[in-house]
Amino acid sequence: MDPPPEQTAGAGRAHRGPGRARPAALRRRAGEDRPADPPERALVFCVDEKSQLRALDRSQPVLPTMPGVPQRITHDYVRAGTTTPFAALEVATGKVIGSLHRRHRAEEFKKFLIKLDREVPQGLDVHLVRDDHATHKTPATKTWLVARPRFHPHFTPTGSSWLNLVERWFAEPANKQIRRGVRKSVQALEKDLRAWIATWNTGPKPYLWTKTADEIPERLASYLNRIPDSED
Repeated sequence: MDPPPEQTAGAGRAHRGPGRARPAALRRRAGEDRPADPPERALVFCVDEKSQLRALDRSQPVLPTMPGVPQRITHDYVRAGTTTPFAALEVATGKVIGSLHRRHRAEEFKKFLIKLDREVPQGLDVHLVRDDHATHKTPATKTWLVARPRFHPHFTPTGSSWLNLVERWFAEPANKQIRRGVRKSVQALEKDLRAWIATWNTGPKPYLWTKTADEIPERLASYLNRIPDSED
């Protein structure tokens, strides 16, 4: 299934834009929207994981869509197991580097960083936008990063992981391939995820914020003003 050309998400309304774009994380507002220059000889990645993604089989066969009749599935399911996809979304191009692990620990995150280090060409700095989950800031992870000065971590504020654009990317396979599907094993789920990433990378497009850092809280304040007792 090919990803659609454009998506919108979140209060900040991030959407997929055409072609190569400058990193959204580096955009600034000074009187008017004006993109800042990206770092010289560097790539910016939004990094995160989707922990314990479940391989689910329905208790009864799925009844397919027919003329005038929607697809029908049972509300209950049988869980075959879980996997955790790790992903690094390149902000400028939308390309994704991913890996799958059966467990979600600092050890698996470090393995993913090693893969990222291997796939990003030497000579380029790597800026990592990530949240402050415990697995991202263990002593072993910090030691690994210190030993590789081309890696530059940037944490999103606590409680604001939605600012990380890879969170929006995780919604793509969840909504378009995994949800409502039937998979009898973790291996089947992992095969579908690998196929999704490969398909995505054949024509990646970046996500672009359509609202500025000033407009987002203004929009939120306008919404809260319409809710009784929202100041509490």
